Amino acid sequence: MDNTPQPPNKEKGILFEDCSEDTLKSGILTLTNKKLIFEKTKGRIATLSKELLDEKIEIEFKDIFQARSEGKIIKKLVIELGKSNQIYKFGVLNPRHWVKEITLQINQQTKNNQ
Repeated sequence: MDNTPQPPNKEKGILFEDCSEDTLKSGILTLTNKKLIFEKTKGRIATLSKELLDEKIEIEFKDIFQARSEGKIIKKLVIELGKSNQIYKFGVLNPRHWVKEITLQINQQTKNNQ
């Protein structure tokens, strides 16, 4: 976790993880200091390679109603959007860490915008 102050208009990557979402399937989840991005991927087992597809979801912090960890055995990062009532469930390795970082970045962005 890097707490060095950044200019408010510069986007910086915080967390990256190869994961899957319940309905969108496999992809790469990226947290920046401005938004959450999920890019779908398609893997090839024979060549052990992944290819980025054109499908990409960008979630602005202002649209996130809640970020939480859910599940007992298989834990997921759950992102609830306020306006659309959309819910995304990402299978990341450490959902609590993602929730903590998302909350931290939302609070930091709110503080910078005041």
